[in-house]
Amino acid sequence: MPYVNVKITREGASAAQKAELIAAITDALVRILAKDPATTFVVIDEVALEDWGVGGLPVAEYRRRARSPSWPNPTS
Repeated sequence: MPYVNVKITREGASAAQKAELIAAITDALVRILAKDPATTFVVIDEVALEDWGVGGLPVAEYRRRARSPSWPNPTS
């Protein structure tokens, strides 16, 4: 019985978007691992933006810096 925990920042994901995530994740487990969707659990936790960090910075600061043309782009 799979249990998947998805953590996202609390920035207004709609109920429809969350339902789509749950369906897509369940579908992937069914398709790839042949899991029973009736016993597949998906939990979405929303984390306050100020409680999330990336690259050693709070997310808001990371995003602010990432928008700056002089800051190295960590995805390139």
